[in-house]
Amino acid sequence: MAAKLVYLLTIMPLLLPLRGQCGAAATSCRDVVGAGGAAAAAGRSSGGEAGRKQRQRPQVEGMFVFGSSLVDNGNNNFLNGSGVRADYLPYGVDFPLGPSGRFSNGRNVIDALGELLRLPGLVPPFADPRTRGRAALHGVNFASGGSGILDHTGQLTGEVVSLRQQISNFEAVTLPDLRAQLRAAAATAGDRRIKRQDSFQRCYLSKCLFIIGTGGNDYLLNYFNPRKNGTEGGTPLPEFTRSLITKLSQHLQEKIGEIYSHSERSRVTGEMQRLYALGARKFVIFSIQPTGCTPVVRAFLNITGGACIEPVNHAVALFNSELRRLVDGARSRMPAARLAYIDSYRIIKDMLDHPAKHGVRETGRACCEMSRSSSGVLCKKQGPVCRDRTEYVFFDGLHPTDAVNARIARKGYGSSSPEHAYPINVKELAML
Repeated sequence: MAAKLVYLLTIMPLLLPLRGQCGAAATSCRDVVGAGGAAAAAGRSSGGEAGRKQRQRPQVEGMFVFGSSLVDNGNNNFLNGSGVRADYLPYGVDFPLGPSGRFSNGRNVIDALGELLRLPGLVPPFADPRTRGRAALHGVNFASGGSGILDHTGQLTGEVVSLRQQISNFEAVTLPDLRAQLRAAAATAGDRRIKRQDSFQRCYLSKCLFIIGTGGNDYLLNYFNPRKNGTEGGTPLPEFTRSLITKLSQHLQEKIGEIYSHSERSRVTGEMQRLYALGARKFVIFSIQPTGCTPVVRAFLNITGGACIEPVNHAVALFNSELRRLVDGARSRMPAARLAYIDSYRIIKDMLDHPAKHGVRETGRACCEMSRSSSGVLCKKQGPVCRDRTEYVFFDGLHPTDAVNARIARKGYGSSSPEHAYPINVKELAML
């Protein structure tokens, strides 16, 4: 004990100056980002609510979201050729903005998570031309309904933005925009530290969350789709799953080569590594939900009652297991990264297996009347909906209700159980 005390007394004088430097840099960045985003935040609040939100500082600088319809908040509204859109009632029937492109009656999991993290407003979709400048300071959503890990996933549904292109949009458009915005705010404040690239990465990007929610469509629209036009036909399930994990973790390296030396390129590869090379340090990875229990899959096989399609669930569970293993191994490739894996599969499956415990009445049917033209995935335009949406797990043939999305967000944000969030939860990740 005495030796440890002597060591601490010796090392503390060396650490205190560093702590002061880091604290000053962090304060500077918060001031710059706060000044840049104040107008946007003020526009979303008024009166006492504005005062409360000023006292409750956001736990992260922002969220940048990549994935499919489970996390899409309106990007497909701007794709003329998209066959997967939620810009009509009954979508948004319980959402303050009405139909917005979210595939739910209300919030999606990103909205609910943003509330828990005290973000000053909704994360805007990248495809909206207004998502530039100050509007992007607290995050941007790049997700596209129908997309997957494989580039050709979703082609049967029309125009989609692939995961590869989503990250390219962040790199080519949003990242330079953010850098210019924060530099301008720093210049106005007379602070030169944020003007440096290392300060921008350390003070801003490293304090943002990068959220990835994808993979389900690669099974639903590709592996299990008899009409698919991909090239994966006949591939054994374990091999197909490994190919998805490989493509997610080892996909691209041409852009990274501009930043890292040739000897480092082999270590910094793939979509997550690509984001890492661009400055991302905190990742939230969502598992695939129990797709075999969704109304569209059950209806396709004419299953009634509470039974799920176990071969489909087995496939996505295999992917989820590999994804969790990827989180364990990511530190060797991205040493400064921290990751939180959110097990949406277990969270939803618990509600399906124990509905009474969660106040759920309907676990097998969709809340809305289904559209035949969407093969039972989407709601019928202007069609009827169930009266009490909180009693349903699924709003349409594939996507959860607001209540379920809120539960996934709460468990991912604050649960201490590794069955919900692993190895840490989102709140702990935000505090790092």
